[in-house]
Amino acid sequence: MTAIPKQFKYANDILLGSSYAVANTNNDLSILRNLPFWTESGTNFNKVIGLPIKDNQEHPIYDYEIRLFNELFPISGDGDFKDKHLWVLKSTGLGITEWTLRIIAWLCTKDDSFKGSQVCIVTGPRIELAVTLIDRLKGLFYNKLGIIFSNKETVLGLNGCRIEAFPSHHLDAMRGLANVKFILLDEADFFPPGQQKDARDISERYIAKSNPYIVLTSTPNRPDSLFYTIEREKEEQCIYKRIKLDYSVGLGKIYTYEEIEKQRQSPSFKREYCLQYLGTIGNVFTPLQIDEIIKEGQKYKDIAISQYTLKTIGVDWGFSSSKTAIIMTEHIKDKEDKIIVRYSQEFDKADPNAICDLLFDFHRKYMNCYYMIDGSNRSMVNLLKIKFGESLSWDSKTASPQSMQVVPVNFATEHKQMLEKLHQFVSQKYLAVPEEHDKLIISLRTAYAKELNLDKEQTSYDDSIDALMLSLKGYIIE
Repeated sequence: MTAIPKQFKYANDILLGSSYAVANTNNDLSILRNLPFWTESGTNFNKVIGLPIKDNQEHPIYDYEIRLFNELFPISGDGDFKDKHLWVLKSTGLGITEWTLRIIAWLCTKDDSFKGSQVCIVTGPRIELAVTLIDRLKGLFYNKLGIIFSNKETVLGLNGCRIEAFPSHHLDAMRGLANVKFILLDEADFFPPGQQKDARDISERYIAKSNPYIVLTSTPNRPDSLFYTIEREKEEQCIYKRIKLDYSVGLGKIYTYEEIEKQRQSPSFKREYCLQYLGTIGNVFTPLQIDEIIKEGQKYKDIAISQYTLKTIGVDWGFSSSKTAIIMTEHIKDKEDKIIVRYSQEFDKADPNAICDLLFDFHRKYMNCYYMIDGSNRSMVNLLKIKFGESLSWDSKTASPQSMQVVPVNFATEHKQMLEKLHQFVSQKYLAVPEEHDKLIISLRTAYAKELNLDKEQTSYDDSIDALMLSLKGYIIE
């Protein structure tokens, strides 16, 4: 028996069993030739290299993994793809990354069809992720076969095929390859936004060149992310076979019932296990704080909007790459002060005149409405001021509700104070948000800040949270 090689020391227990074969430094892969990927009985690829292991227990290839296989291959398993492009939105821990690595290993070793070609694995921006996936591939051949590879950390040469992992921020080297046979984008919904598009574009450009298999796998992230975009593509426009696998497909298999019940207590359960695009939990508010303001919102949601209360409408004008967000809040004085969200909406590439008409409608319906608007887009502010017959000679430094109804705000200089105020209103339960305002709630749950600067890349629906901060600027609560 040889000790486990250094490069496998941190591989997880899904990969490596408790016993190891004598090292096979000749890398003899002939035992794997012509094997089917999986069969219920008899010899097959997965039984020869060893079944996946979790918590020191072997797991078979489960029915949901066989379903994925059958979407890609004919039932005969002769290696011809039905759908060469697969999109899998998955619950965490189902073993889909492991399954895909095994598919790659099988395709490379069952015959010589991958010789002289390349397989590309795209990971997140950290180089450690790329190293880990290549390490996991190498580990597949060590457990039972004792094969040790001497390639560098991000590369594996397997039966004449070069398998290389690329961090998502360093994809230039992935361009211009001669014969790409397979591309895996792993946890692609968590690549930084700009890198998501780049990774997809580079991968799909190979379709005309070498017609590779393209597999995208991920748990869901933000509602405006890569997977959300692909999920909503029209069937005739989408090149991917789309498959969704929530936790229920693995219940009593890869998951125990006790594990899932414990996971239900986590605020990330709906995203990690139920395939909801909720983004990552932010650092501005705690999940409990958000739950409390939703609870408050449900108390007040059926109370009619009063003509006698103060109402402020926050407007975050959209530019070419952002949306126009509108939030209307109302100050209710019941037993205690409450600011309740009455309207929330985001508009993509909206007509400015249509937005102004919508805003003026609030003025027609309700008394005591004031508009707090990001003043950086002077032409849009003026367009609304014309509706109200207000002067176009204004300065956001001196703008005030005492002298105007449309109040421009210098967002660039005041955003830190406004974020502090939002935090105060949430933590002291002044704010009440009915659950119907789902996008705004997601933006609050995912709000992430660095030194009181909202991180727009990590915060979902960041335009909505900007509009809310603008709306709250209109209130002073002692």
